[in-house]
Amino acid sequence: MQTISFAHLSLMLLPLIIVIHFYYKYTNDKKEIAYATIRMVLQLILIGYVLIFLFKTKDLLVGICILSFMLITSTIITLRITQNKNYKHYFIIFISTFLSAILHLILIIEVLRLDSFYEPRYIIPLAGMILGNIMNVLSLCIERFEKELLRGEDFIQARNISFKASMIPQINTLLAVGLVSLPGMMTGQILSGVDPLIAVRYQIMIMIMCISSGGIALIIYYKFKEKLTSY
Repeated sequence: MQTISFAHLSLMLLPLIIVIHFYYKYTNDKKEIAYATIRMVLQLILIGYVLIFLFKTKDLLVGICILSFMLITSTIITLRITQNKNYKHYFIIFISTFLSAILHLILIIEVLRLDSFYEPRYIIPLAGMILGNIMNVLSLCIERFEKELLRGEDFIQARNISFKASMIPQINTLLAVGLVSLPGMMTGQILSGVDPLIAVRYQIMIMIMCISSGGIALIIYYKFKEKLTSY
């Protein structure tokens, strides 16, 4: 696989600078994208070293700590965009994310037929994909759900509207994959020399995982929301 130097990687900053300029022009915020980009680069470099350590040690306790940190962080980021930021709402988001993530991790372990329950080379990246996907779906859902309630819709109608809206990106991705775009995981595998037909099987697993993990998290969220709190 072709190695990318940091000097050549910096070429990707050229179009980003244009985006930052117009983002500032249109929103009067000149820091957000730059801050997010710098943070992304630092976080990825750091996690690269962490993953090297995890792959070598295969310590289950360390893995549990990493997965717990990822879960807590994704929940905090989801809570950030909500109007209701109390501990009860955090708990609802946390438990919805956890239950959906653990269900899909168990299924993936079975699908991949791993030698042991904890294989960090598989579990950590896949858990990150699951948690990131759930975080995005829940964020879209909650933001729309709260807006519908403020508009005067009842719980059922707000739930139905926000559920459909938050699933649109997931469904669009399913419809477009292979016709409009080649997903990141499949592209990465092909670039690294994996047989395209093998890469396709992995991508099918990931695509199903993405739509179902987000959907299950939403269903759990609505059930807890209905039972434990009201607006």
